[in-house]
Amino acid sequence: MSSPFPLLRLPGVVLCDVFRSLSIGEKFKLSICSKKISTQINNCRLYSQKVIVDLSCLSHKIRVHSENNRDTFEISIYSDSWKSHNSNTQQFSIACCSVKVIPIPKGITTLWKNHREGFLSVIQLLLKVFQCKISINISYYNSDLYQPTIAMLFDLRMEFKTIIFELKGSEDRILLWNQISNKLELVEDLSIFSSFDPGFTPVFASWPQKISIESSVWFSLESLLACTCITITHRRSHMGNKDLDVILKNWKAGGLPNLKCLRLDSLMITDDGGHILGTTFRELNGMVIQTDDGSKKATIKTYAQSIEMSVTPIT
Repeated sequence: MSSPFPLLRLPGVVLCDVFRSLSIGEKFKLSICSKKISTQINNCRLYSQKVIVDLSCLSHKIRVHSENNRDTFEISIYSDSWKSHNSNTQQFSIACCSVKVIPIPKGITTLWKNHREGFLSVIQLLLKVFQCKISINISYYNSDLYQPTIAMLFDLRMEFKTIIFELKGSEDRILLWNQISNKLELVEDLSIFSSFDPGFTPVFASWPQKISIESSVWFSLESLLACTCITITHRRSHMGNKDLDVILKNWKAGGLPNLKCLRLDSLMITDDGGHILGTTFRELNGMVIQTDDGSKKATIKTYAQSIEMSVTPIT
């Protein structure tokens, strides 16, 4: 019978190479085997894989995957009141909590005292093991889960791949928005869906890299001109021809300096609704415009009541 391999006796550089060669699932499961090996993995974190962590509070799952999506691992989080007679159930320590763990084909199922404890504990472990970017769809469900989770991640200055945010006027949603609105530079891609609420107008104290807004009266012309995103998408906007004229003239004069792509559609845009840059909306299609200083050019495409502007530097 062969003896166990003395993994932790390997030199530090070699040990990091071993950890780096493991799949996401192998590394996660190894990290919960013992406190000693978990510490070693944590020490090699900066040499670890970069992963995307998809949080689904609604389905009680955390999906961890590589940037190319070829390596995936799923962690299901259930209450320990969920009875399972699986003979493979084992006890492990995750973030100093003793947890029942059941293997499943593409990951593990974990059993906790409550879902909130489970989400926070698993995320804390993932942050120690991997270089993470977070993706989350914030719906109106499970506010007791996403509220502390998202607040914690922003306080830790974590990077976010995507956030899908349903903006409603409820107290918990307003509180969460106020907690994150001054840290949105941590977000790569923010999508906002909003319902009509005249009592709540969100304020942007910072901006993500990309923003997509669906049907919102509150995102005004002034909001768009103040936006520092590289990509702005505004669907079902309330802006019209006069607003487009202001936007394009502002860009030509040096406004929206980070902009690479603008997409906007609105029922208020019409071919007989007034000139834009001295021409009709239809005649804008295919037009190439430049900034006044000659540093950038933009190609404009128009569709039925929508416009797309792509910006490139002039070399």
